[in-house]
Amino acid sequence: MASVSETHPANRSNPARWLVVAVPYVWLLLFFAAPFLIIVKISLSETAIALPPYTPLFKGFGAIGEFVSQLDFDNYLFLTGDPLYIEAYLSSLRIAVISTFLLLLIGYPMALAMARAPTMLRPTLVMLVILPFWTSFLIRVYAWIGILKPDGLLTLLFQAIGLLGADDQVQIFRTDYAVFIGIVYSYLPFMVLPLYSALEKMDNTLLEAASDLGCPPWKAFWKITFPLSLPGVIAGSMICFIPITGEFVIPDLLGGADTLMIGKTLWTEFFGNRDWPLASAVAVILLVMLVVPIVIFQNQQKKVA
Repeated sequence: MASVSETHPANRSNPARWLVVAVPYVWLLLFFAAPFLIIVKISLSETAIALPPYTPLFKGFGAIGEFVSQLDFDNYLFLTGDPLYIEAYLSSLRIAVISTFLLLLIGYPMALAMARAPTMLRPTLVMLVILPFWTSFLIRVYAWIGILKPDGLLTLLFQAIGLLGADDQVQIFRTDYAVFIGIVYSYLPFMVLPLYSALEKMDNTLLEAASDLGCPPWKAFWKITFPLSLPGVIAGSMICFIPITGEFVIPDLLGGADTLMIGKTLWTEFFGNRDWPLASAVAVILLVMLVVPIVIFQNQQKKVA
């Protein structure tokens, strides 16, 4: 009996099929690979007083030897030898790890409550989670300035309920605590939604069976619920951790002078110092750092599939 591919050769040479496969690759090539290669090219150039502020690295396709001889790795050597940038990378990773843990700590109970809510109520709860997206991200961060500043709403609230005296103020604004508050608030939906998607698909009869066998609720959670929700935990953690590492707006608006994150440093090099080659090297190293959790996430997804 002939196979389907032998009976219908068009299945192997269908242009529509190849077009569907090619579209995402073309998209990645145009909007990820090409910009990344441009950034790598700039990072291997030298700073110059010009427009754009760096020396052209490659002017033609015939001088490959000249191109190789002009490669300049001084920017990368400078980054590895300057403690400021090393501290910025480490501080960004620290803030991203703590923020992701806080997001998981807050988002998991929310997602679990949504998944166990009545079926008719779940769409409303999901809508409430994504409701902040209807307002500009920048406006929402600016709103936290009015809440956290010394004479802001939080101080007035604590004074009204007697936790602070009339002359006392909450000193949170321009600290790392304000940065954590802003990050957790801004990224919470990105943690809740993957967790809810994983928990909502869970078979609740497993919990009923565990209860019938005498398993206490806390043990059933760690033995059944949490392991089955690990894909959502990993997805939510990666979705939050990766952009938090390069976050710029929140530490700039809510953080103080001591708040050191690589996104803020990157902005300073690009627009303050106008050192595009060094800033590009910072961006390349940041991207390489973030590739590691992306690869881990992809491998985990393959194991689950």
